[in-house]
Amino acid sequence: MFKLFRVPILITVSTLVLTFIFGGITAAITVAILGVLEISFSFDNAIVNAKILKRMNTRWQQLFLTVGILIAVFGMRLVFPLVIVAIAAHINPLAALSMAVTSPTEYTHHIIEAHPAIAAFGGMFLLMLFLDWLLGDKDILWLAPIESRLILMGRVKNMSVTIALVVLVMSSVVFGHIEMVLIAGCLGLITYLLVSSIDSFFNEGKVESIAKAGLATFLYLEILDASFSFDGVVGAFAVTNDIFLIAIGLGIGAMFIRGMTVYLTRQGTLSEYRYLEHGAHWAIGALAILLLITIKFDIPDVITGLIGIGFISIAFVNSVAVNRKENK
Repeated sequence: MFKLFRVPILITVSTLVLTFIFGGITAAITVAILGVLEISFSFDNAIVNAKILKRMNTRWQQLFLTVGILIAVFGMRLVFPLVIVAIAAHINPLAALSMAVTSPTEYTHHIIEAHPAIAAFGGMFLLMLFLDWLLGDKDILWLAPIESRLILMGRVKNMSVTIALVVLVMSSVVFGHIEMVLIAGCLGLITYLLVSSIDSFFNEGKVESIAKAGLATFLYLEILDASFSFDGVVGAFAVTNDIFLIAIGLGIGAMFIRGMTVYLTRQGTLSEYRYLEHGAHWAIGALAILLLITIKFDIPDVITGLIGIGFISIAFVNSVAVNRKENK
């Protein structure tokens, strides 16, 4: 376990020291807070990713920890906000970078303006992930009275897409920004269908290529990670306007989450604690709904984090209780 977290620990310590030297104690504390927030928000991400990552060989798992983390940190936590501001302000990304450095308040304003589109896209992507799992067949049931009935509903063709579209339309009507929400939400839904179809195509034996299957799964995990990061990236601006501190803090948290993903995969934790996957998916469903609600209402970050941790903690406790009962 220490081997997996050795590099994240060393990078975290070095980063905090350098941040303290060049930015002072306030900057170092801000980075530490953002790192902790990212970990608390994304633990359900690690559990879901672990289920997917176990299909990949050791080489692809290592790439997920190295190349993948670079994409996650620089792509999602730094470049993505710049692209959002560039689109919202009708300027090029370099001008957006200049704005972030010279006028962080204006930069934050554009991020907030674009939030309905970000929330709709991420919310629909995660909602589809949750619905496909919820309505699909399962060997193990956690909330049996609910899950068993929903599995029966899932046998109706395209039921998950239908439910998602109904939720999207209702969200646009109730929370406002109708055109923006509908367009962004449909893009999120289409993105999910596209990447999940590609992943299934390469991993169900339809293409005899381990490399292609590994690449498809790798890309699917990166997009999944991006969707989980929407709330964290936007919420980070409540802590600081400095995009570099945001990228550093969230990047530190992302490294630990990726290490946790590989650890869960190699230790077989999901098999040992049978309800963890269920708790993580229910947390994802809650996160998807919360993202849609934030189109109109502000929801404190602590609530988002606690709901996810709550579902996973209850699932873990239930798993331990069942294991003890069976052992007796």
